[in-house]
Amino acid sequence: MSADIEGKLKQIVVNQLGVEEAAVVGKAKFIEDLGADSLDIVELVMAMEEAFGIDIPDEEAEGIRTVEDAVSYVKKTQDLA
Repeated sequence: MSADIEGKLKQIVVNQLGVEEAAVVGKAKFIEDLGADSLDIVELVMAMEEAFGIDIPDEEAEGIRTVEDAVSYVKKTQDLA
């Protein structure tokens, strides 16, 4: 299941940010390493919400800074479902 989440998330990041899949690693920071700006972050969050059928409150979204953070957040919400 978690490999599923990671793969899906990786695709979302690649599609939204136009980066190479190889660059999308756990420790990669969306802004510093993957070149996202604030609008990209909003679009990423919306894409994640749609892809995983979850709702990410703004205050939670602010804490999602790396690919790893995003994967952990989605896993947490999936575990609660």
